[in-house]
Parts: sequence; structure tokens; C-alpha cells
Amino acid sequence: MASTGELLTPQEYIQHHLHHWQMGAESGFWVVNIDSMVFSVVLGTLFIWLFRKVAAKATSGVPGKLQCFVELVVGFVDDTVKGIFHGKNKLIAPLALTVFVWIFLMNLMDLLPIDYLPQLAQLVAGDHSQKLRIVPSADVNITLSMALGVFFLILFYSIKMKGVSGFVKELTLTPFNHWAFVPINLLLETVTLISKPISLGLRLFGNMYAGEMIFILIAGMLPWWSQWLLNVPWAIFHILVITLQAFIFMVLTIVYLSMACEEH
Repeated sequence: MASTGELLTPQEYIQHHLHHWQMGAESGFWVVNIDSMVFSVVLGTLFIWLFRKVAAKATSGVPGKLQCFVELVVGFVDDTVKGIFHGKNKLIAPLALTVFVWIFLMNLMDLLPIDYLPQLAQLVAGDHSQKLRIVPSADVNITLSMALGVFFLILFYSIKMKGVSGFVKELTLTPFNHWAFVPINLLLETVTLISKPISLGLRLFGNMYAGEMIFILIAGMLPWWSQWLLNVPWAIFHILVITLQAFIFMVLTIVYLSMACEEH
């Protein structure tokens, strides 16, 4: 990577790769990470298009490789939902499938060579200072926004299943069922409730940011001819990490909504 025709130092290289392509940074009030938005939308659209295409061409005979793969993913998610969520809700299984595949695709971007797309963006923009980060799940704004969506569903189903009065009682009369402990109960239950989306979003962000950082450090600190000695083993291990993080986000989403849908 170069800036104004000169090679970047390792520190400048790492700093460059940790900055987003942003809009509104000059104002300092409302900043949009364009790269995270674009890649997350494109990957979500790819997921919908691919699964819809397979569903439209599905056959009862011997399935093709793509149909077989999609059926395995759908069956895996369906079995996971049945094992955790014991109520009846038509939203949970499609939501779990969407969460798992979408996050997996966003995490998968971390396995692309760290410089290819950023250099392509610089070439297209004609600007050596052009920045681009390609892993949406390494952006805390993306992970917390997804967790916030789950949080709204938790509130919606909690009120729908228990009613407003039942939800308020759950916050004020548990774990200590006495009016004198209402302030303590409210504090404990509010912290528990708010911690769900925060931990859900920060867990995914932290793991993916750390994985991206390791790739950047390898690329920034080692000569190009020796990088494969660390990149390849880390990439192989990282396949497990990106899959596990998508699975954990999906499972916790199901668990939280299952708890919200319980009448008592």
C-alpha cells in the first residue's frame, strides 16, 4: 500500500486498514460506514437470491450439490430451533436461518486476502488514501444493530405473551416476590434485559475484530514471501471461528426469544 507515492510504515499500514470508508466524517455528528453498509446489504441480498433460486428449482429427485447444501443448512437450523424453542411461532425458524447464514457470509469476508479489495477500491477511486474494510461483522455498528433488532423482538413477544401488566410484574416482582424489593428487582431485571443485546453484539464484534486484526498484523509486520506461513494456519482455524460465531448468535437469539415467548 502506498500513500502519495511512498510506502507505508507498518504502523501506518495497520492504521489505514482499521479505518472505514465513511460519509459525514467532516461534520463529526452523524457518520455512516459506507463499506459496512454496502457489504452487509450485498451479502444479505446474495443469501436471499441464492436460497430463493434453490427453492424455486428444488426437485424431489436426486438433488444437485447446491440444493443438497442448502437443505443441509436448513435442516441443521430447523433441528436447532426445535431443540430450543418449544412454542409455536412461524417467525423463529426463518429468523434463525437468516441470522446464521447472513452472519456467516459477513464473517467469511475475513478470509479474503486483506489487500485485494482495498487496493481495488483505491484503483477505482484514483486515490491512494481511499479506505475500505470488507468485514461488516467487525464493525460494532453492524453487530449492535442486529442485536438491537433481536432486542425489539424480545420486548414485542414479552408484551404480547404476558401483556403489559405481566411484563411489568416480571420486571418488578422477580426474583423477590415482595413489594419491598420492587426497586431491587427492577434494577436487576433491567440490567439483565439490557445486557442481552449488548453482550450479543459485542461478542460477535470482538471475535471478528480480533480475527481481522491478526490478518492485518501478519500482512503489516511480515515480508510478503513469508506471510503464508502464518496466514494459512490462521485462516484454517478462523473457518471454525466464523462458523461458531454465527452459530452462537443464532442460538442465543432463539434462546432469548424462547424465554420471551413463555407465558409464565
